[in-house]
Amino acid sequence: MMGGFGGAGMLLWIVLIVAVIWRFTQAASRKAEPTRPAGLEHTPKAILDERLARGEITAEQYRSLRKEIE
Repeated sequence: MMGGFGGAGMLLWIVLIVAVIWRFTQAASRKAEPTRPAGLEHTPKAILDERLARGEITAEQYRSLRKEIE
């Protein structure tokens, strides 16, 4: 026999295994929040420099925004 639970015990194990797999896939697929290394400032210029480095803005946009923050 199946430990006294029969088909219900097997169903319980299947549900448990699926729940554990689902939890691990959710945790693995969650994107980590980007962290800023210690010592880097949160100044507008530093943020603008990072955006340019990541390719979020063009060099022309960078120059324009840089003039605005100065």
